[in-house]
Amino acid sequence: MKKKRKNTIKYSKLFIFGSLLLFCLMIGRVVQLGLSTEIDGVDLKKLASQRTTKTDIEEAKRGTIYSVNGDVLAQNVSSYTLIAYLDPSRTTNKKRPQHVVDKEDTATKLAPILGMEKDEVLHYLNKEGLYQTEFGAKGRGLSELIKTQIDALNLPGLDFIESFKRYYPKGNFASYTIGYTKNSEEDSTMKGEMGIERQYNEILKGEDGYTTYQKDLKGYKIANTPVIQKDAVQGKDIYLTIDSNIQFFLEQALNNADKEYDWNWFTITVMDAKTGAVLGTSSSPSFDPNTRNITNYLNLFMSSPYEPGSTMKTFTYMAAMENGVYDGNETYKSGVYVTSDGTEIGDWNRNGWGIISFDKGYAMSSNVGVINIINRHMSSVMLRQYFKKLGFGRRTGIELPNESKGNLEFKYETEIYNAGFGQGITTTPVQNVKAMTPLTNDGMLLKPYIVSKIVDSETGEIVLENKREEIERVASTNTVHKMLSLMDDCVNGIGNTGSGYRIDGGELIGKTGTAQIANEHGGGYLTGKEDIISSFSGIYPKSNPQIIIYASVARPSGGSQKPVSNAVKEIVQNISKYYGNSDSNQSSITINSYEVPNFTNKKIDVSKLLLETRGMRYTIIGNGDKVVRQSPVSGDVITNQDTIYLITNDTNLVVPNVAGLSGKVAKDLLQKMGLIVHLDGVGYVTSQSVGEGVVISDGMEITLQLSPRYVIE
Repeated sequence: MKKKRKNTIKYSKLFIFGSLLLFCLMIGRVVQLGLSTEIDGVDLKKLASQRTTKTDIEEAKRGTIYSVNGDVLAQNVSSYTLIAYLDPSRTTNKKRPQHVVDKEDTATKLAPILGMEKDEVLHYLNKEGLYQTEFGAKGRGLSELIKTQIDALNLPGLDFIESFKRYYPKGNFASYTIGYTKNSEEDSTMKGEMGIERQYNEILKGEDGYTTYQKDLKGYKIANTPVIQKDAVQGKDIYLTIDSNIQFFLEQALNNADKEYDWNWFTITVMDAKTGAVLGTSSSPSFDPNTRNITNYLNLFMSSPYEPGSTMKTFTYMAAMENGVYDGNETYKSGVYVTSDGTEIGDWNRNGWGIISFDKGYAMSSNVGVINIINRHMSSVMLRQYFKKLGFGRRTGIELPNESKGNLEFKYETEIYNAGFGQGITTTPVQNVKAMTPLTNDGMLLKPYIVSKIVDSETGEIVLENKREEIERVASTNTVHKMLSLMDDCVNGIGNTGSGYRIDGGELIGKTGTAQIANEHGGGYLTGKEDIISSFSGIYPKSNPQIIIYASVARPSGGSQKPVSNAVKEIVQNISKYYGNSDSNQSSITINSYEVPNFTNKKIDVSKLLLETRGMRYTIIGNGDKVVRQSPVSGDVITNQDTIYLITNDTNLVVPNVAGLSGKVAKDLLQKMGLIVHLDGVGYVTSQSVGEGVVISDGMEITLQLSPRYVIE
């Protein structure tokens, strides 16, 4: 039987047809690619350009921030990461080794410079199988000074990786004003996150330049091809109105107060009385912008309003005078006032001072006096309008981010009376110093400012300069003279509420304030002894005002006014010497501040070497060979007049003599040694219930007798 032949011709035709179709599709795709400008959403022209075009970025240098004296407050500096080459193959000439040869010697010499223990350094140097190593966090972000010290050791195998960072040479000095920067997540550029760094970020950062050119396959520029170039515009420099000396007086006063008292926060501001320029403003707690150890991101100077208390009485009295309804000789019964709904509002001395005049009521900071002025002669409209005229309830326009306008809401009888003596409304320190300017400028309200000028860093041209700016006249000459007289009596009169602020010569005048802290949960106000905000608003000198000073502290230990009065007097006396208003000579001792290093778990000999190298005062507690605790703790800011206490791993610690130390410092030290500490009084230790040299046992208690450190002249 004959077999049937397969139809091979049919399959051959199909194969030929399929091949032709595929070939046509390929040709079509090539034509499409040749004629199209975009394929699958990709811009072919741009892609080709990117593959043959290179752009080199010229980074603009961020501008420098200066004080009005020209001191650098923020700048770009080189930053270094220390690396060590471990691989012996890197060395080709034994006479000039290029790797770490003697690890023991290298670790011994590096440890004190890096603030590390020898064993820590050896841990990195002894890593196996690595060509090179770094030294952790303590080996990064090194300054030029540390690099120089390491270079001077002439140790083989060490090298540095250079980068740039923002550096704040004075640490926590005016930190809330200056702010800080962080590197952008998108690129390496710095971005201001707080303060002037944020407010003027665009001006400070400048504008990067670039060079764009055609490159070959190896990345080299192709000759005779076009080059597009744009020069970098360097960031501009900013000069603040901050006077470095006055700012230091503020920082020092807060540090000194912190040795005697505790608080939630403390803020002080000094303004030029004739121009509105902010000469200094400082808050505690503060932070170091180099390390950003921040506990509060709000600037108390202008971002965190609070109830000001009786310093507002100055402006209530001014309102009455400007409305023509004030008679200082008019009398009232002090003590307690009962409103129409039966609410009792009392003076701080609820027994009062009998029948007294409104003038005397100001000197004694009488709430009932303010109530009677409002009740008899004023309305809520008159009071609110004048407060707003002075700038309360609105932003001042100070050149810092996140300024708050505060709150002037009061409507009902009790609310109106409370507003008159600074309760139930909120203000900021910058509003308070602004509102004081009419009293130092014959009734003219000035605009506060904190930027002196902006300068082109390349040409030296001043592109912006701020000066005294008058807003409007808000008080008559008679009102100014009368208020200055009342403020003088408040501080320099006998037995008045401001007498704790009196200085020799009687040139400091002002008004005290004590505000109760609102109960955020149950309404009303807290009644604890320390649940207050103590404040002072003053002028110096009264004969020719140069500064306005405002200070306030929240929850001072013991409810004391002395943290504020001590700080204000110290600042004013230092400014008096600085301005040449005092014949007394300033101390020849130079006081510097610094951040306390971490000594915990370090060997005593390493710690002592570091302390002595930096000229720090210290006391070793116990006979151990290793630090187990320290006081103050790492990160605290102290001065070169303070002492660092290092507690060792001695198993038989004895009670030290803490006489002369502030109660706060002594308590912290003794608690770290394991004692239960009780304080009797405020101020400095005069005696202790457990004598020096007694071996400390579990549960041992000690009572420290304290006394304020005052010299009665």
